[in-house]
Amino acid sequence: MAEHDIAPDRRAAGITVVAAAACWVVAVIEMRGMDMGVSTGLGSFGFFIGVWAAMMAAMMLPGAVPAVTGYARRHRNAGALALFLTTYLGVWAVFGIAAYAAYRPHSSTTAGVLAIGAGAYELTPLKRRSRRRCQQAANSGVHLGIFCVGSSLGLMVLLLAVGAMSVWWMAAIAVLALVQKLTRPHSHIDVALALAIAAFGALILISPTTVPGLVPAM
Repeated sequence: MAEHDIAPDRRAAGITVVAAAACWVVAVIEMRGMDMGVSTGLGSFGFFIGVWAAMMAAMMLPGAVPAVTGYARRHRNAGALALFLTTYLGVWAVFGIAAYAAYRPHSSTTAGVLAIGAGAYELTPLKRRSRRRCQQAANSGVHLGIFCVGSSLGLMVLLLAVGAMSVWWMAAIAVLALVQKLTRPHSHIDVALALAIAAFGALILISPTTVPGLVPAM
């Protein structure tokens, strides 16, 4: 009976991790050759949304495993789980649409300013509340998605600022987002991260050529 009780949790976790791994493969293939640092273009809307969906599934599903398994434990329904995952990623897709509308290839100065802003966001009450709610059980994928977007907003701005189609930056941001989703907030660590991001932004402003891949060679 105990094994039967935990089977839905394990199945949900396995599906989530496998889906994330598959989307990493898709994202890496589709993003190949597109990284031009601050000069990166996003391509057509259809292409971008397809790549963005794969990116968000790859980056954000691993951190959602606790919420997904908790949802599966409560509902024990494959259709409900599929809806939960789809709507969670749907919120990230909506964020991607907004990013596509706002994004333009930009200067290193813009990238530096955005990076400093991303560091400052890490210290805001909205960030703290969103991170806390992103770690809690959710009744719908929409609610989880909204809170997790709020939690990772600064990190995603940083990604778009320094390398929107960079696999390396995608991986780095994914690790930071995963750690923040799976660990409790710690003031010293969180402040240190915020200051490090802001200092990175200052470095970009002062000496952008020291950041590999940020400014394409002329």
